[in-house]
Amino acid sequence: MMTAEEMWIKSGLKGEYESWAFGSDADMLADLVKNGIKTATCSAYIFYELEQEELPKPGEYSVIQDGKGNAVCIIKTTKVYITTYDQVSEQHAFKEGEGNRSLDYWRQVHKEFFTNELSTINHPFNEKLKLVCEEFEVVYPV
Repeated sequence: MMTAEEMWIKSGLKGEYESWAFGSDADMLADLVKNGIKTATCSAYIFYELEQEELPKPGEYSVIQDGKGNAVCIIKTTKVYITTYDQVSEQHAFKEGEGNRSLDYWRQVHKEFFTNELSTINHPFNEKLKLVCEEFEVVYPV
């Protein structure tokens, strides 16, 4: 096991990077990323607004961590776009790599996830919820 910084140094990549774990089932999702099954993710736009955080950009690197904070792999963001929950495509759901990779499965688990996440700021879930969708590729280890 190694830290994000140790993995970044070992990778030989240069520049800045973020380091984070997925919000739900970090171990399983990190494993799907490492194995090239999960190549996309999404998050609620409202949290970027509230935290005055910049949106991710293509070309940025992230060290993906498991639930214990261990570095699992490094990804490079390849595409970022904003859509609404009800407009997420079958292709995006497939790229997220979870369950049977269908849009129905994606909607079911993400409705529950976003309902819980939004409840922390007393914001109701609705199907017009703006989402930041990201696509990425594993760049280390390859």
